[in-house]
Amino acid sequence: MSLDQKFIPIRTAIYEIVGTVFEKIAGLFGYPTNPGMPTIYNMPNEVFARSQFFESLPEHETYWPPIQRPETWFEMVFGPAPKVEIVPRYIYESKDEGFYNFYIENYKNIYFLPDWVSEFIQVRLNICLDISLLETIREVLFLGLMIYSQMVVLRIAISWLIYINPYTFPWCYLAAAVDWTEDVLQGIVPAILGVNITGSVFLGVLGVIADSLNHLVFTMPFLPSEAEETKLLINQEMKDVLVFHYLPILWYRHPIPNDVREFWYYQRPDILEYMQTAYKDLDIQLLPNGILQELSQKSNLLTHLNTLTESFSTNLVSDSNSIVHWFNNLF
Repeated sequence: MSLDQKFIPIRTAIYEIVGTVFEKIAGLFGYPTNPGMPTIYNMPNEVFARSQFFESLPEHETYWPPIQRPETWFEMVFGPAPKVEIVPRYIYESKDEGFYNFYIENYKNIYFLPDWVSEFIQVRLNICLDISLLETIREVLFLGLMIYSQMVVLRIAISWLIYINPYTFPWCYLAAAVDWTEDVLQGIVPAILGVNITGSVFLGVLGVIADSLNHLVFTMPFLPSEAEETKLLINQEMKDVLVFHYLPILWYRHPIPNDVREFWYYQRPDILEYMQTAYKDLDIQLLPNGILQELSQKSNLLTHLNTLTESFSTNLVSDSNSIVHWFNNLF
């Protein structure tokens, strides 16, 4: 009999003892009556169908760092400035749906502002139709993240060059701008084989933040929750899209911006006519404030004239009655 065979009974006894201990501990929790947590979660059909729909959506593909596509000789020599690869908005006009409709292709990795943030921007900051300011802020933020990421890369490279003292001029400014990230992350991110990887981790975080700006969609003058999922034939191919159409809900809850109403009244009377016809049953003010003030002044003037006319007529009748009464007394 070999040595391994001699230890088989001992091994079996240990297994039985451990199994018995576990069964007694499990018995305290209702074993074997209590089967424990189910191994497979029965997902409702609606939730499962929704998850399958999201999985079937394509991704909005972007690259980090952005792909460089020089278009001029200057860009060929010095490199093009990084640009945001946004999700395009396709604007269209319709007699049935209105003049401010647009749709975007539906991707699984697009982002929207929360409704309350979008409402604050449109109502409080009066950024409704012209979103060029928001686009500029996004591009500046994207460019700033790109520049800062290059500063982090340069700081990491300098740390490997022992003949460069990063705390001397001009490298001290670079160290002051970047080293705070190492102080924050060094207690969180461990070193690997004695190598500090906080810079690489921070670069990854910067890349995620910058790349998410490519997938951010502004839905003004609509709220993101007003999106309607549907399919459209685009380039001979059926694609999932999100459509924003009809009357924006904020134009019903809050007054339409006065500059928009002035644009309708003075430059696009066809839009004003459509709005007055389509939404005549809603209590929405469509005329600009200046026109409303003029109409109010004219109305007040007419009311004043009517009052004067009635007063004059009353006085005239009273005077006529007095004259007639005087003549009657005279004769």
